[in-house]
Amino acid sequence: MSDFGVPAAVLAALAGILGLLVVASLATAVLRHRLNEAAHRELRQRVQSWWVMVTIFAIAIVLSRNVSLAFFAFVSFLAFKEYLSLIPTRRVDRQVIFWAYLLIPLQYVTIGHAWYGMFVILVPVYGFLLLPMRMVLLGETRDFLRAAGTLHWGLMATVFSLSHVAYLLVLPEAVNAGIGGAGLVLFLVFLTQFNDVAQYVWGKACGRHKALPTVSPGKTVEGLVGGVLTTTVLGGLLGEWLTPLSLMESFLAGLLIGVAGFIGDVTVSALKRDLGVKDSGSLLPGHGGILDRVDSLVYTAPLFFHFVYYLHY
Repeated sequence: MSDFGVPAAVLAALAGILGLLVVASLATAVLRHRLNEAAHRELRQRVQSWWVMVTIFAIAIVLSRNVSLAFFAFVSFLAFKEYLSLIPTRRVDRQVIFWAYLLIPLQYVTIGHAWYGMFVILVPVYGFLLLPMRMVLLGETRDFLRAAGTLHWGLMATVFSLSHVAYLLVLPEAVNAGIGGAGLVLFLVFLTQFNDVAQYVWGKACGRHKALPTVSPGKTVEGLVGGVLTTTVLGGLLGEWLTPLSLMESFLAGLLIGVAGFIGDVTVSALKRDLGVKDSGSLLPGHGGILDRVDSLVYTAPLFFHFVYYLHY
């Protein structure tokens, strides 16, 4: 434990991530005259956005557990708000949407109290039952199924799935002695984001065969395989350092995150393609919106959480 009350391994990992950003910034400066203006501007914006995201994330993790929970709740709020801005909604459902927003703080309150039983059923069960009931009371049946389905899918993706990241923080610290939940969160989030970058780099370097041309034309088989293998190896290297996982379990966790991250990415890509948009928003220059940045976490967070929970908690 450091003098700041934060596990030394977590501070070391955060310092390593900041080091990678310094390297990325230097590389961006070096490539200034080798890339065309548009490509260099996009690269510069991406790196600058990463600096902002990593800084905010690091502050949230370092300060306190309650600050971290509030941070993840705010991310869920922004992601759900952005999702609602993309999908067609009925004017009559404004009251129902208010109920849906109310589920966000309730979900994170269950996490703050480590109430696992309610955490795993609040959105999937009570949200599934109560929101359509409120729609029925409004008396409007036109597009009822579409409205109920899209609203609940959005809650499942942006609130329920993403809240699994936060629940890692309240798991018993004794199981991951000396590091606690912060190590688990850092392992999951870093590997998920690294997997996105690795698949992009491998795809640009040697991608030849389209993986899902009608869903995400930029994704290649080579990028997928290279990214998953790289993430698997990195998971094995970091797992015993940041998590209670054994070496073999760490490799499996890396493999799980690599594959699930790809599925989450292309699933949200399919959603955007259906809605006819390229990016979900413009909040993060060079990246798009919140959904563009957390799409992989929608799949990796619950799968990694239950993988670790089943094995060690």
